[in-house]
Amino acid sequence: MAATDIARQVGEGCRTVPLAGHVGFDSLPDQLVNKSVSQGFCFNILCVGETGLGKSTLMDTLFNTKFEGEPATHTQPGVQLRSNTYDLQESNVGLKLTIVSTVGFGDQINKEDSYKPIVEFIDAQFEAYLQEELKIRRVLHTYHDSRIHACLYFIAPTGHSLKSLDLVTMKKLDSKVNIIPIIAKSDTISKSELTKFKIKITSELVSNGVQIYQFPTDDESVAEINGTMNAHLPFAVIGSTEEVKIGNKMMKARQYPWGTVQVENEAHCDFVKLREMLIRVNMEDLREQTHTRHYELYRRCKLEEMGFKDTDPDNKPFSLQETYEAKRNEFLGELQKKEEEMRQMFVQRVKEKEAELKEAEKELHEKFDRLKKLHQDEKKKLEDKKKSLDDEVNAFKQRKTAAELLQSQGPQAGGSQTLKRDKEKKNNPWLCTE
Repeated sequence: MAATDIARQVGEGCRTVPLAGHVGFDSLPDQLVNKSVSQGFCFNILCVGETGLGKSTLMDTLFNTKFEGEPATHTQPGVQLRSNTYDLQESNVGLKLTIVSTVGFGDQINKEDSYKPIVEFIDAQFEAYLQEELKIRRVLHTYHDSRIHACLYFIAPTGHSLKSLDLVTMKKLDSKVNIIPIIAKSDTISKSELTKFKIKITSELVSNGVQIYQFPTDDESVAEINGTMNAHLPFAVIGSTEEVKIGNKMMKARQYPWGTVQVENEAHCDFVKLREMLIRVNMEDLREQTHTRHYELYRRCKLEEMGFKDTDPDNKPFSLQETYEAKRNEFLGELQKKEEEMRQMFVQRVKEKEAELKEAEKELHEKFDRLKKLHQDEKKKLEDKKKSLDDEVNAFKQRKTAAELLQSQGPQAGGSQTLKRDKEKKNNPWLCTE
C-alpha cells in the first residue's frame, strides 16, 4: 500500500476525543517561541531603484540606526549588487538583517539588460539554498538564509507615469520576490499630483500584469489593517535621519525654506504605514511567502529540468530511486555517445594530421631533391671552372718559364760575340785602322 493511501486512511479515520485532565502540549507555542528567539531571525531586503532616490537613507530611517556604506556614483559601467549584513538586537530578539542595494541601476544609456544582474542574484540565492537542501548532511538550522524576502522598488517621483525600465524590471522580478513599490522622495510633488500618480502607477501595473505583494487578509487578527493598507499601495515615503525640534519633541524631519516635513507624520507621508506593514505586521509572512511560493517555484522548475517528477505517465507516484536510475542511465548513455563522438573526432583529426604530415614530408623530399640536384650542378660548374683555371695557371707558368729562359740566354750570347771581336782585332791590326 502506498504511503499516500495510508495517510489518507489515517486522516479519514481520525477521531476527536476529550481529555480527562491537563496534559501539557498546550505549551508547544511557548516552546516554539522560546526556540525561535534563542536561534534568532533573519530578514533580507532588496532595494531596487535609481541612484539618488534615497535608498540608504530610508533604510537608516526604517531601522532607526546608521548603516555604514559608501555613497554610489552615476559613473558605474553596469549594475552591481552590494550586500551588507548587520546584527540587530531589540529587547531579547536578535535579527540578522541583510540589505542588498542595486548600485548603478538606471545610470546607463542602454538600460535594456539592467534587470539581469538582479534576477541572477536572486536565482543565485535560491540555488545556494537548494544545494544546501539537497546535501546528504544538511545544517539548515544554522545555515544563513540569503534568499530575498522583500523587494522595495523605489519609483522616481515624476508625477507622470512609470518608466519602461520600472515596468520591465518589476515584471521580471514579480515571480521571484515579494515586490513592494514605493514612491521615493514624495515631498517633491503636491498631494493632488501624488494621488493621481498613485492611481496611474496602480493602473499601469495591472495593465502590464505585474504582480506586487499584497498584504495577507486571511488572518483575522490583521485582515482589517492589511486590507486597508493594500489600498494605499504604492506607499509615498520620505527618509531622514536628522532630528528637528517640533514643539517639545525631537522628531525625524526634513527642513525646507517653506516649512518642515515630518517623516513619522501620516499626514505628510506613508513612512509609518510602510514600517508597520513591512516590519511590525507582515515580516514573518514575507519570509513565509518567499519560502512557500517563490522558492518552491524555483525548486520545482529546477528539479523538473533535472528530470524529477511527482508522478509517472500512469499517474503513479514517481520513485526517487527510479528517477535517479533513469537519469543516471540517461547520463551514462549521453556520456558514451559523447565519448564515441569525441573518439571518432579524434580519429578523424589524427587521420587529417597524418595526411598533412605526409604531404609536408613529400614536399620536403621534393625540395631536398631539387636542392640536391642544384647543389650537384653548382658543384660541377665550380669543378669545370677550377679545371679551366688550373689549365690557365699551368699555361701561364710555362710561358713565364720560357720567357725567363730567353732572358737568361740573351746576355750570354752578347758577351761571347764581344770576345770574338777582340781576338780578331788582335790577329788583324788592319781591323783597328778601319
